[in-house]
Amino acid sequence: MNEFSIICRVLGSLFNRQPQDPLLVPLFTLLQEGKLQQSWPLEQDDLLNRLQQSSDPQALATDYNALFVGEDCRVPPYGSRWENGPQEAEVRQFLQGLGMPLSDAPADHIGQILLASSWLEDQESAAIGAQITLFDDYLMPWCGPFLGKMEAHATTAFYRTLAALTRDAIQAMREELEEEDEE
Repeated sequence: MNEFSIICRVLGSLFNRQPQDPLLVPLFTLLQEGKLQQSWPLEQDDLLNRLQQSSDPQALATDYNALFVGEDCRVPPYGSRWENGPQEAEVRQFLQGLGMPLSDAPADHIGQILLASSWLEDQESAAIGAQITLFDDYLMPWCGPFLGKMEAHATTAFYRTLAALTRDAIQAMREELEEEDEE
């Protein structure tokens, strides 16, 4: 798994799963022990240190639910709920057209889109153009307002910091895609 894929997988998992989900235990353990920084490919140590200081999954559950879960959540994690965001069917059709296996979970969820980017990066047959399309058409038009509202409404330092970390990482990854496309 390369650096781009690691970033997308970590961020996608943090958005896609409840913090107390057993599948996130290894990730939170790395974070709490300060070991995520060792394998994190971007220069974001300050943000990772801030995440580490507020990374108790049980304490984060209430904030996660208020931010992202249910019809009345503060910050809908679905592109279709944002101006300029993609409709779920569009994202699903795009990803299925690339051969990605999908569950019944909404494909326009920010976590799913980031995980899809990781999947695309890991596919040797995936063209750089597919990743650029995923970012430009299905993620970037709405993730700025989403992350801004997340920062404004989060009650924990963890989710405020995650928004900043994600914003910086998405920008860095998009720049990397541009460089690869020009080569």
